[in-house]
Amino acid sequence: MRLLLMGPPGAGKGTQAAAIAERFGVPAVSTGDIFRANVAGLTPLGRTARRFMDAGEYVPDEVTNAMVADRLAEADCDAGFLLDGYPRTLQQVTALDEMLERDGAALDAVVLLEADPDELVRRLLLRAQQQGRADDTDAVIRRRLDVYAGETAPLAAEYDGRRLLATVDGLGAVDEVAQRILAALASLSARPVSR
Repeated sequence: MRLLLMGPPGAGKGTQAAAIAERFGVPAVSTGDIFRANVAGLTPLGRTARRFMDAGEYVPDEVTNAMVADRLAEADCDAGFLLDGYPRTLQQVTALDEMLERDGAALDAVVLLEADPDELVRRLLLRAQQQGRADDTDAVIRRRLDVYAGETAPLAAEYDGRRLLATVDGLGAVDEVAQRILAALASLSARPVSR
């Protein structure tokens, strides 16, 4: 099973990614974790990424793509994976397609977690308070959600056009949301897929 999990900040992607990946016996692959591992390991890609991160800039697609390609080439991803946080641009969608095609594989499904923006702001403000993140204000969080929405819309449309997209309400108890995701995946697998 090769899955992609998308959703706005605060929608519970990390929690759901871990549960769903365990359910299918595949690793949950988070780009945040990949970045941290490469930076901490002082890999050539990590050193390049750190230069951009330290300057407060986005890490270029080619660096991100190379890190993801390296991670997906590891043996634990042979039977599949659940990607969280990648791709974020249409160029990254193309790069992921090429990575998978080299291995004769393709994505099986894309799950988009949706949630009410006001509830997400409430959750993220609470998290910021608990973690002492004074910079995470209402305005900053709403801006992050707007940026995410702008980035995600073209990806959702692309994957919907391929009949790979399942949209799931991300609010509710963790088990409830997990059951919705599993039901959405089951209904997707019953549809013919076009690539």
